[in-house]
Amino acid sequence: MADHLQSKFAPLCKRELKAQLKKKFQCVFEGIAKAGSPTLLNQIYTELYITEGGTAEVNEEHEVRQIETASRKPDRPETTIRQEDIFKASPGRDEPIRTVLTKGVAGIGKTVLTQKYSLDWAEDKANQDIQFIFPFTFRELNVLKEEKFSLVELVHHFFNQTNESGICRLEDFQVVFILDGLDECRLNLDFNKTKILTETRKSTSLDELLTNLIRGNLLPSARLWITTRPAAANQIPPQCVDMVTEVRGFTDPQKEEYFRKRFRDEEQASRIISHIKKARSLHIMCHIPVFCWITATVLEDVLETREGGELPNTLTEMYIHFLVVQAKVKKVKYDGGAETDPHWSPESRKMIESLGKLAFDQLQKGNLIFYEPDLTECGIDIRAASVYSGVFTQIFKEEKQLYQNKVFCFVHLSVQEFLAALHVHLTFINSGLNLLEEQQTSSETEKYFYQCAVDKALQSPNGHLDLFLRFLLGLKTNQTRLQGLMTQTGSSSKSNQEAVQYIKEKLSENLSAEKSINLFHCLNELNDRSLLEEIQQSLSSGRLSTDKLSPAQWSALVFILLSSEKDLDVFNLNKYSASEEALLRLLPVVKVSKKVLSDRLEQGSFKG
Repeated sequence: MADHLQSKFAPLCKRELKAQLKKKFQCVFEGIAKAGSPTLLNQIYTELYITEGGTAEVNEEHEVRQIETASRKPDRPETTIRQEDIFKASPGRDEPIRTVLTKGVAGIGKTVLTQKYSLDWAEDKANQDIQFIFPFTFRELNVLKEEKFSLVELVHHFFNQTNESGICRLEDFQVVFILDGLDECRLNLDFNKTKILTETRKSTSLDELLTNLIRGNLLPSARLWITTRPAAANQIPPQCVDMVTEVRGFTDPQKEEYFRKRFRDEEQASRIISHIKKARSLHIMCHIPVFCWITATVLEDVLETREGGELPNTLTEMYIHFLVVQAKVKKVKYDGGAETDPHWSPESRKMIESLGKLAFDQLQKGNLIFYEPDLTECGIDIRAASVYSGVFTQIFKEEKQLYQNKVFCFVHLSVQEFLAALHVHLTFINSGLNLLEEQQTSSETEKYFYQCAVDKALQSPNGHLDLFLRFLLGLKTNQTRLQGLMTQTGSSSKSNQEAVQYIKEKLSENLSAEKSINLFHCLNELNDRSLLEEIQQSLSSGRLSTDKLSPAQWSALVFILLSSEKDLDVFNLNKYSASEEALLRLLPVVKVSKKVLSDRLEQGSFKG
C-alpha cells in the first residue's frame, strides 16, 4: 500500500520540490539588496573553472597564498568540468561516480556552484534523470547537532513535501544529496569508530547518520556531492571519495566577463578592468568571485561619488572603502540619514569596534562561523548585525520558523582578517595596547608594535597571518579615511620608514619565496617600491648582474618575475647567473613557467 502511494505521489512531490528549490536559489542577495531588486542568479552566474584531479590531502597554507599560486599557474591541459556534468565519468573510466568531493578556498564560489546545479535541475535545464536533489549545508545541520534522525526523517524535516507525499523508500529513486561546507561542520564525523548503519528508517545521531551516508553503508544508490575548503578535505577517508574536483575561481577572461555583466556601461567596465589589471594584487584577488563583488561595490561608489576620482590601488584601500560603503548604505537605508552625512556615527563606530573584536577573537581560535553567544560576548546586537549584511552574512533569513538558532559569518575570510587587523590597529592607536602580545602592556612604542606583527607573521609556518599583516601595515598609511574611528592621532612618517627598514632587514635573511613575496606586498601597502624599482631599472637597462645580488635583491627579482604576465610563457634562464644559487633562487619562477629555456638543464629546455 505504502509503495503504491509513494509511486502515485512521487511526480507531484518532485514538482513541489523543484518549486521550493527554484524559490530558494533563483536570487542571490549580493550584500544589502536594493529594496525589491535581488539579483537573479542566472543573470550574474559566470561559469567557474572546475578541474578534475588533485587529491584530498590537506593544504595548510593561507588561502590567499593558494590563490596567488593558482593565479600564476599556466593553464595546463587539466580536465575542466561543467557543474551539470559533475557525476559524469570521464572517458576511459568505467566505474560509476557515487561521491564527489569539491575543494576550493573561501569565497571561490562553491556554494553558488551547488545552488546553480540545483536550480538547473529545478528549471528542467539539466540532469532530468535525477528524481530528487536534496541540498543541505553543514551550517544548517550543526544546529540539529543534539537531535536524532533517521535518513528518511532528516529528508522529511528539511523537505516537507516528501513527508506529505509519503516518500519513505529513498532507494526506489535516483537521489542526489549535496553537503555544502564540510569545513564548517561542528559534528564529530568519526570514520573509524562509528557503528555501521544500513537502515534508512532507523534513528541515530546526526554524526553517525552522515558518516554512514558518506561511507556508502546507508543508501549506496544515492549520489553525494560534498564541498569543502582545502584545509578540511582530509576529514573524509580517500576510499570514500570517487572523484576530487577543485574550484579554481575565475580565469582572467571570466574576471572581465563578471565586470562587463555587472557594469552595463561599456566605457565604465573597460576603465575598471584596466585599473584592476594595473594593480597586480587586486587582479590576483579577483580570482575569487566574492572579491570581484567587493571590488565592484567599491568602484561603483567611487565612480558615482567622485567623478574622475582616484581608484583604490592597494588591498587595504579597497577594504577601507568597502567598509565606508557599508556604513553609508546602512545609514541611508536603515537610519534615514542623507548620503552626505559623516559615515562614522557613534552607532556605526561601536558596531565596527564590536565586529573587529569578534573578527580578531574568532580568527585566533580559527573559527569562521559563529553562533549567537559569540556575538553577544562581543556586545553585538543580533538585529544590528544583519543590517551590515555585506560584511556579515546572516543565514536562515527565509526559514526562521524551522530554526531557532541563527548562524553568522563574514562574507569572506579576507573581510574577517581586515576587521581583525583594524581592531588590533585601533586598539593600539587609541589605548597603546598591543593585542598581539601574550602579556599586554600599554607602554609599547609604535616601532616595536609593527616589528612584533612582522615577526609573528613570519613565525607562522603556513602563512595564516600573511594577509592580516598586509592589512595592519596598510592601515598605517591610510589613516585619513579612518579618522572618525580614532580617538588619538595616528603614526608619523618616521615610524612608516622604520617599518619599511625593518621589513627590508627581514628580506635580507634567507626566507622562503612565499614569505618574501608577502613582505613585498607589505612594502606595497606602505607605499615603498624602492627595492623593486632598483631591480626593475637594472632589468630594463640590461645591466642586471645576478652574480652580485643580495638575498633581498634576489627576492625582489623573483617578485617582479612572478608578477609579470609576459615572462611566464617562456622563461629564459640563460639571462641569469649560471650558479647553483641562481637556479635555486629562481625555482619558484621555473615552476610556474609554461616553458623554460636553459643551457644548464639537460635538454636545453623543458616544459613546466
